[in-house]
Amino acid sequence: MRLLFALLLMLVTTTAAVAERRVALVIAEDDYRLVRPLANPLHDGEAMETALRKLGFEVVLETNRDLRRMRRALDDFRQDAKGADVALVYFSGHGVEILGDNRLLPLDADGSSLDQLDKTSLPLEEVRDAVAATARVGLIVLDACRSDPFSGTGGDGRGATSLAKDVADKVKPGLGRVGRAENILFAFSAAPGETAADGTGQNSPFTTALTKYLGTDGLEIRSVLTLVQQEVYDLSRGKQLPYVESGLPKLFFAAVAKEQLPERERLLLAMADVTPDMRVEVERIASDADMPLAPLYGALISADTSHLSAENLDARLREAADAFVKVRGEMKTLGSDDPQVTELRRQAEEQLSLGAFDGARAILAKAASIDNDSRQALKANFVSRTMSEAATLYLSGGAARADLDYPAAIKDYETVLSLYGETGQSSLTLDDADRQIRTLDELGKLYVTTGAITAAGRAYEALQANLEQRVRRESDPSVRRDLAVSHTKLGNIKVALGDLPAALRNYETARSMLRDLAVAEPHRLNWFGDLASADDKIGNVLMTQGDLAGAARAYQESLDVKQQLAANEPERVDLQRDLTIAYDEVANLARTSGRLEDAQAAYDESLRIRLALAAKAPDDAERQRDVSVSHDTIGDLKRERDDPAGALAAYQEGLAIVERLAGRDPDNTELKRDLSVGNAKIGNALSDQENWPAALSAYRNALSRAQALADSDPDNSDWQRDLSVSLEKVAGVLAIQGERKGALNIYLDSFAIADRLAKLDPANSDWQRDLSITLSEIGMLRIKERDIKGARQAFEDSLGIRQRLASSDPGNATWQRDLVVAMIDYAQVAKNPKTVLSQALDMTLELDRSGRLAPRYKFMIKFLRDRLAKAK
Repeated sequence: MRLLFALLLMLVTTTAAVAERRVALVIAEDDYRLVRPLANPLHDGEAMETALRKLGFEVVLETNRDLRRMRRALDDFRQDAKGADVALVYFSGHGVEILGDNRLLPLDADGSSLDQLDKTSLPLEEVRDAVAATARVGLIVLDACRSDPFSGTGGDGRGATSLAKDVADKVKPGLGRVGRAENILFAFSAAPGETAADGTGQNSPFTTALTKYLGTDGLEIRSVLTLVQQEVYDLSRGKQLPYVESGLPKLFFAAVAKEQLPERERLLLAMADVTPDMRVEVERIASDADMPLAPLYGALISADTSHLSAENLDARLREAADAFVKVRGEMKTLGSDDPQVTELRRQAEEQLSLGAFDGARAILAKAASIDNDSRQALKANFVSRTMSEAATLYLSGGAARADLDYPAAIKDYETVLSLYGETGQSSLTLDDADRQIRTLDELGKLYVTTGAITAAGRAYEALQANLEQRVRRESDPSVRRDLAVSHTKLGNIKVALGDLPAALRNYETARSMLRDLAVAEPHRLNWFGDLASADDKIGNVLMTQGDLAGAARAYQESLDVKQQLAANEPERVDLQRDLTIAYDEVANLARTSGRLEDAQAAYDESLRIRLALAAKAPDDAERQRDVSVSHDTIGDLKRERDDPAGALAAYQEGLAIVERLAGRDPDNTELKRDLSVGNAKIGNALSDQENWPAALSAYRNALSRAQALADSDPDNSDWQRDLSVSLEKVAGVLAIQGERKGALNIYLDSFAIADRLAKLDPANSDWQRDLSITLSEIGMLRIKERDIKGARQAFEDSLGIRQRLASSDPGNATWQRDLVVAMIDYAQVAKNPKTVLSQALDMTLELDRSGRLAPRYKFMIKFLRDRLAKAK
């Protein structure tokens, strides 16, 4: 409708030398005799008549006409309006498509047979012909895609004539595409083949939007129609989207607008540009959250989401939906002693539901200003007015969060806390104290999201102190649970700051509290999830610190809890996915400890669950990627078990999945990284088979992708590490093929990255191990270049790192084996190589005796014995 009525408005307001003549025929049919009656068409017709007259149209209104009188009205319109500049026909009632032919149903339409229906309905072509013969610009507006006229009963209880069986499959209760619209604009209330709502009020949703926007100033006609389309789409929660087909020979513009379009209208226009795939995603998230579409579109459009992967964008939209639901609920329940403030909050809620975030926050600012003026003027009401202002600003912060406007939300929440500081803790009611806690929590999350880690730590420390006071005063177990979770959140901050001992203390405190709560409140299943999360965090820290035994206990406890939760609610996808992650953690640890059979069993179980989840949702990228990760981890294990062919097959399966996903989402950096890692893993398996040309090709493919990512964000340590590893893969094959100088230069490039990362975080064992491997490879090449001094320094540095790692955790089979390799390397330049090799053999034999020497490394025993036999 927008295109139509911007044109109409332009025609009314333009000060042309010769006034243009505009004519309209409005037909409304609701009191059907043989098909299902409708409630609103007569009201719709009257509303359109009023709206069109305001735009300067000569309007003829025809209501409840049979086919004969409908045709007569159309003939009269053709004759009386001939020569007009603009001709418009509006129809409200039932419309159907019969074998590709659009028909409008008059009062006496009869669906008892296909022949009868054909004889008693009006072809849309007749309307087109009348309009085309009347004026140079034609507009046909059909609010006629109502629900099936041949089923059910009307609101007054009258039955409808059902279609015969031979007719039903040939008639669709909606209109089809026009296909050709020369010099005429068509606007249907629903998409081709779809039906539209009749409406629960006096007018249909389509006509309600139409009459609302037809007078919008300053818009070209198609923009007005877009407003109508998106309004209906939004208010129907995606169930109805009007259809527009324009054959107008030129664009028509309304008069220049005096001021900018309101926020709601700007949002509706922007919604039209969202891709169909993203519409589906927004509708799904909105449906899950039981919320209107517009606020979610507002967040999508206003926030900078261009750099986000599909997975991260989904998470961001769900964050916006969660924030909207929270603030909407609080707006509905939060009262005020001042009726004016209460009314303003209600108005803000309406604006928020329409996606008008700026409007909602402006209204809330007005409410906060009323409280601020009052508390300054009336000291007796200082505390209550201060808390009322804090509550309003808390709502404003929630509205900003729903819009993904993090700076505005942070500003509002910080002001809320400053207002709490003015009153003091002793003045707070229980509701006010709860809101203070929620503010601190939300502020901590926002600081983390925006990268202000230190500020987030201060927020969570204040949250924790606040909750500790509450625990001392209250017996509610929920408060104790919140305190436990605050320890987990603070632990996350400590990890981000590199303080692993402090993080571990927080996580262990959280686990201890949650264990007690699980015993006391066994029915609180989500609290068991909190317990499993604390165990995961503890396992991660202990793993990084090299305490494999402690990590194994933590991971196993987490797995036990997640198995119970998943078994209790087997249809919950999130619980099943959490379970696969727990299996992977257990498997990774078993593999690191040299327990390969245990690792295989856990990896297989994880893959089994992921395949089942992926089969239920083939288009879900996250589930498909999970399957690719499982194939990769199984491939890694097959290499450990000296099965390079099996590893290659597993890697190829994983990479094929990632390639398909990346093809659908080419800007997803996570998938780009997966492509690099996947190619590198294939190169590893080919290297195991000594297929050097193919391995080098795969490694170079991995390197090009890793280089592009590292260049795009030099501060991303993961991508820098990937680049270092990829460089060494290429260098390793070049060295084997005899290109030693080129290989050495590449290793030195990798060393610069590995050394920088190792110095950045000396407690990161992975980065320390990376550096030791690089040094070892450099030492080997320097020996071949007869640089013995340089080789000795590189080997000594590598050996020192591996000795420190191995002594920190004797149970880590990988680090023990790394130390053996470093000793073998160092023996080449050692003054007493026989002593060094003897120690290496003893360590290898002990690994083998304890079952921690993987099959692919058993050759080391014979290798060391042969070296010892030759050593002097």
